[in-house]
Amino acid sequence: MRQYSPDLTPPWKKPRPVPEVPADPGLVVEEPGTGFCGAVIRCEAGTVTLEDRFGKHRVFPLEPRGFLLEGRVVTLVRPAAAAPVRPSRTASGSVAVPGARARVARAGRIYVEGRHDAELVERVWGDDLRVEGVVVEYLEGVDDLPAVVDAFAPGPDARLGVLVDHLVPGSKESRIAEAVTSEHALVLGHPYIDVWEAVKPSSVGIASWPGVPRGQDWKTGVCRALGWPENTGAAWRHILSRVHSYRDLEPALLGRVEELIDFVTAPE
Repeated sequence: MRQYSPDLTPPWKKPRPVPEVPADPGLVVEEPGTGFCGAVIRCEAGTVTLEDRFGKHRVFPLEPRGFLLEGRVVTLVRPAAAAPVRPSRTASGSVAVPGARARVARAGRIYVEGRHDAELVERVWGDDLRVEGVVVEYLEGVDDLPAVVDAFAPGPDARLGVLVDHLVPGSKESRIAEAVTSEHALVLGHPYIDVWEAVKPSSVGIASWPGVPRGQDWKTGVCRALGWPENTGAAWRHILSRVHSYRDLEPALLGRVEELIDFVTAPE
């Protein structure tokens, strides 16, 4: 008696097998049904989350033949669970201290101009700051900086470091910084109009940060010039997601933050 395969589909009608590709973070794929193209940021049971270049997120099911990778149909699968690799260095380039607990906060502080500045400092120097017990707080601008410093009352056991945007000779910011005279306070800054510019353009995937005419809101002007949606919150989340270590920041910012940390933590 002849044995027949239960699958009677002619060979020429069977779909060709496609490669299975692990949905590793950062992998860029396209969902052909919607045309949505983005990088993998999360893969969970049965779904994958993609982020496009504007910071928009979409969740798609992990279906066979469900995505295009460099124009080829692939099946995304969950990455194999790997044993966690303990980094030898922090995002700032410092030697990591395995198992170190956060130190009790010092009386000294570092002030930065805004929330974006604080989030960027946390992204790169967060591990170092916790080990040193340094808290970063943000100001809403620097117009009242001398009064803020006086209210903080810096002293030998409570030093104050301040990071200022656009601290260049002759600027309003430089005149305000010069009015801070306490020997226990150090005001430093970077030359960029906004801390966005301290992120290297290559890390964000652009050729350069565009110039914005005077009189325009700088962040909105940047979004407009780059063709991004005029949503500065979403734009910042996109920029910040591209910062993984000190290598993604300009030296003019790196040196100033390191100097402020050294100042606040230096023994008398």
